Amino acid sequence: MKKSADISTNSAILDVSGLRIERGRTVILDDIAWRVARGQHWVILGPNGCGKTSLLRSITGYFSPTAGNVAVLGHRYGECDWRDLRLRIGIVTSSLQASIPPAEPAIETVISGKYAQLDLWMKTTRADEAAALKRLRFAGAGHLARREWLHLSQGERQRVLIARALMANPRLLILDEPCSGLDPVAREHFLAFLEKLARRHTSPALVLVTHHVEEITPAFTHALVLRAGKVLAQGPLASALTGRTLSAAFDAPIRLARHAERWKLRLAGRGGNGVF
Repeated sequence: MKKSADISTNSAILDVSGLRIERGRTVILDDIAWRVARGQHWVILGPNGCGKTSLLRSITGYFSPTAGNVAVLGHRYGECDWRDLRLRIGIVTSSLQASIPPAEPAIETVISGKYAQLDLWMKTTRADEAAALKRLRFAGAGHLARREWLHLSQGERQRVLIARALMANPRLLILDEPCSGLDPVAREHFLAFLEKLARRHTSPALVLVTHHVEEITPAFTHALVLRAGKVLAQGPLASALTGRTLSAAFDAPIRLARHAERWKLRLAGRGGNGVF
């Protein structure tokens, strides 16, 4: 399928060019070009093994590319201190959860985001606590400030991790399958919060990684679809997110529809009853 590009006149928050990752004889990502401009909110879709996780790890400085460049706010990895760049990117991912001490209060988990440090060991300040409480309240979790990580539900943990990611005032916020493990009600509450976040004029650019098109709320503007380590399509949702594109990505006949500003995906030829 032909790639589409949407190059904004605004300066880029993220600029990925010619990105290639090889490990041994395996090509994980091949010639990835992707640009996130101010005011854009992106969704990344693709089957398991298509390279989504490797792309995220490259963007956050944890996976060195074989070739190509990754730039955040005009600064390239390898040409400046990656630790400073990493502070400009917030990330919410289930892989962080295992590194958070079970007895750590939520407010300390949030403060740790300011320093990009898990298992916070330094003494916190009143200013840090005030800033963390403000972000917890925005995430609808102010009442959880003193609750230990062990005693938080999955939905509560996701809100705490969002507040943590916002502590460093990132310009880009990556949400790696944030609804995984949430029950239907908790998922809808969480998606409503994401919509609220995306609509703020001070919102960072959002990148949502998901397998489920119904999690794409109206505030998301663009899509990047991957298959076998390559870009299958990218650009505004209307052109990049189609049944034809997703059929090619997942190697299955897919019908895509939109109702009441939410997307729905079904397998074709199943009488409309097989939700994919």
